[in-house]
Amino acid sequence: QVQLVESGGGSVQVGGSLTLSCRIYGNARTRAWFRQSPGKEREWVGAINSDGAGADYSDAVTGRFTISRGNNRNAFSLEMSSLKPEGTAMYYCAAADQIVPFFSWSAASAFDYWGQGTQVTVSS
Repeated sequence: QVQLVESGGGSVQVGGSLTLSCRIYGNARTRAWFRQSPGKEREWVGAINSDGAGADYSDAVTGRFTISRGNNRNAFSLEMSSLKPEGTAMYYCAAADQIVPFFSWSAASAFDYWGQGTQVTVSS
């Protein structure tokens, strides 16, 4: 059974930066980040291949957020900069048993495992 554990959430001012990390216990392929604000549906943030070779992002975060695997194949991170108030949400990392086709990266149903979530609050 694969387990995901997020860390790094917290409070930050508008325009600030924050990095979230996701530790994977077990084997997983495609990895992703989603977020959910109160009263809203879960929203895809971005995803990355297990080899770290490619990443893609939602239009809402492109140019401000970066997903990377680093040297540890059992962890990946979400670097967030120029944060906006609408970035306030619970952030979840997710991973899949198999490689997820690129056209399905934004679908929560494509991912098999989820972390418990870490809260990010952006205040002015």
